[in-house]
Amino acid sequence: MLKTKDILDEKDKRLKEVSSDVIFPMTKEDLHHIDEMVEYLTNSQNEELALKYDLRPGMGMAAIQLGVAKRYITIVNEVDEGEFETYIVVNPKIVSNSLEMIYVESGEGCLSINRETEGIVPRYARVTVEGFDIHGNKIKVRAREELSIAFQHEIDHLNGILFTDRIDKENPYKNKDLYRPI
Repeated sequence: MLKTKDILDEKDKRLKEVSSDVIFPMTKEDLHHIDEMVEYLTNSQNEELALKYDLRPGMGMAAIQLGVAKRYITIVNEVDEGEFETYIVVNPKIVSNSLEMIYVESGEGCLSINRETEGIVPRYARVTVEGFDIHGNKIKVRAREELSIAFQHEIDHLNGILFTDRIDKENPYKNKDLYRPI
């Protein structure tokens, strides 16, 4: 089982790498990583298990956060108390987005950023993501609000971008009035 210590910290230079496309069929090792990522994200959103195993709560994870420079992400979204929707997208691409921009009012978080961060990260309110499932079948996901932010955040990881890179260093709350807080 993955632990918080297994996730790369922002100081690790590998997080700045651009990940490579996955070639199908996926390796057993990659499929194992996906299973571990989903298990971690699901358990981390259960207070009892998060405490028991010392897991930082998270909604999404990119392979690079485990040191694997391949283009796949997992998102586990709690839709109801203890009820989750799981997304696994291989070689994801944002193919369309809304004009409306939003940001997380309480601040965006990341399993690789182990410190408090000030500022807003402008994100699209809605995105359509295309990619593949683990078997190489084409899939499309339409996401809005928190789920949209999660997809943008994880796809950024695949391109070597951390959410802190998107915060204006001179003015962390720059143009805040132009975006809708969620």
